[in-house]
Amino acid sequence: MRSRLTAALIGAACLLGTVPADAATTPIGHLVVIYDENVSFDHYFGTYPNALNPAGEPSFTAKPGTPAVNGLSGALLTANPNSANPYRLGRSGALTCDNNHGYQAEQQAFDGGAMDKFVQFTSCGGANTSMAYFDGNTVTALWNYAQQYTLSDSYFGTVFGPSLPGHLNLISGNTHGASPDIADQVVGGTVISGPDAAGDECGNRTPGATISFGAAPNIGTLLSAKGVSWGYFAGGFRPTGSDGGGAVCGSQHANVGGAMVGDYVAHHEPFQYYDATRNPTHKAPASAADIGHDDPPGGGPKVNHQYDLADFTTALGTGNVPAVSFLKPRGYQNGHAGSSSPVDEQRFLVETINAIQASSIWPDTAIVIAYDDSDGWYDHVASPIVNRSANGTYDQLDGPGQCHGPGAPPPAAGGYQLRCGFGPRLPLLAISPFSRMNQVDHTVVDQTSILRFIENNWATGQLGDSSFDNIPSPKPTIASMFDFTPGAAQAPKLALDPASGNPPGSPVTPPISILSFSMLRTSFAVGSAPTPIAGAKKSAKPKVGSAFRFGLSRAGDVTILIQSLLPGRVSKGRCVTPTPKLSKAKRCTRAVTKGTLRRTGAAGTNSVNFSGRIGTKALAPGSYRATIAAPGATSRTAGFKIVSGH
Repeated sequence: MRSRLTAALIGAACLLGTVPADAATTPIGHLVVIYDENVSFDHYFGTYPNALNPAGEPSFTAKPGTPAVNGLSGALLTANPNSANPYRLGRSGALTCDNNHGYQAEQQAFDGGAMDKFVQFTSCGGANTSMAYFDGNTVTALWNYAQQYTLSDSYFGTVFGPSLPGHLNLISGNTHGASPDIADQVVGGTVISGPDAAGDECGNRTPGATISFGAAPNIGTLLSAKGVSWGYFAGGFRPTGSDGGGAVCGSQHANVGGAMVGDYVAHHEPFQYYDATRNPTHKAPASAADIGHDDPPGGGPKVNHQYDLADFTTALGTGNVPAVSFLKPRGYQNGHAGSSSPVDEQRFLVETINAIQASSIWPDTAIVIAYDDSDGWYDHVASPIVNRSANGTYDQLDGPGQCHGPGAPPPAAGGYQLRCGFGPRLPLLAISPFSRMNQVDHTVVDQTSILRFIENNWATGQLGDSSFDNIPSPKPTIASMFDFTPGAAQAPKLALDPASGNPPGSPVTPPISILSFSMLRTSFAVGSAPTPIAGAKKSAKPKVGSAFRFGLSRAGDVTILIQSLLPGRVSKGRCVTPTPKLSKAKRCTRAVTKGTLRRTGAAGTNSVNFSGRIGTKALAPGSYRATIAAPGATSRTAGFKIVSGH
């Protein structure tokens, strides 16, 4: 119905000799791109649609018939090729450190497509942090949106590397053409890191530390040339004051952990790098009616379609939303590890999407939730390489100086180096009345597939200069995530609670109870055999290995704390190592923690083999205590002894 109506409006306008400026070629007349930060697909959707549902967290249960994703299961969870297995983070672990997600480091983690070097090259804090993932009890809203609308499990960063390349590719499909070169950031005119835009008064003002793409085009210049309204709305873009160097954007907010985070992140505002779309003074629009439209002719500072996030709220309230809107959350709500979290991110997403769905533009709107880079989080899918690079220092995917993927190497478009891609797999959701409901789209797309959809939908033409908007050719777009068939059922609105991510009034998961805890064998030697072999001859040697047995009221995570029990003497109210001076003091037992085991148990009785080792370290002979615990549950203990195997 919408397709016929659009065609009729365009046809009538042609009879009058004009075409509506914002006329789209599909039923989507408003596109809102929410561009969040630093998440791999497996980090948010690796176990979709199966959530653990531990006590005290928002629960998630998938709809019957929910399709599977190319995610984490089986050996990928229990015998991963990396040096550590993936592990689940709950809502209490939502704030994490920021992994290494550089152009070179991500290629090294991919290890020629083996996907087995993430711990060595991207983990932060010298640990296995990059192997962590969340499920529907933390990224609850995103999982609910996937149930109602369309999720892609085949969306990739256009190239390897951090945030700025991801932003540049979204709006231009090209990270080449910047000047000047800056060591380890801009090499041979190609951006591989995140220097700020030259002249941005709220960015870096250090001479020689900023860059520009000059007169190069981007999707904004194409839309303006067609008379299509558009805008980029960035959190914290509105100045809070000024100093001798110009505008100061000093607003900040506390994240879920209480840390204060600046709202405006200069290298997350890609249009500032181009002469035709920059707003270096952060000038505000004169009125709500001006939002989305070109500045009037004349001298002086220009808005150039660059706005504060609050201006989108104003436009939504007045019904003056541009045809194409890019939304960049404030720093504490953009999902970036180290400064934001999925819990903070969820609040922005839900409040924004609830408002759009309650507005007059919803019937012809598509909201795209996309991400700029992976932050180095583990993902098990090796990306297809459609554009090669051979920089001797930074390209490392297929060995020193090589990034080309398996088979015949693809060309390096334009001869430009350091644009190897596609990069890591990222989440992508399309939320619209035209979404394919509760579907997973497997079409291989990248960040510039969003760009190409905009070009196609508003007939702007392409950008040229070897932009990824035509790599590969023909270029797949995100159109496969929608159903424009006349008469097709439309996806309904989905109002969610910003805190829980579930529909208002949804229950949290009930507490877990530990019903029992014991050891299969309370005295055993360190080894790998947890149970005796049937029919084996008796031996004087002690039995090898044991197993923990525990009963749970429902499925959930448990931790088993292993402590050695050492004799001691009481001194000043404390149990200390015996000394000659304390030989007559009251005896006591010291508990020394040796390590913790984390396991996921099912409802009912569970058995977990225990070889007498914590990681790779064998426990010494002696007495031990194991304590099992779960959030909100009463812990239980069991004693055992490790004996010599000889």
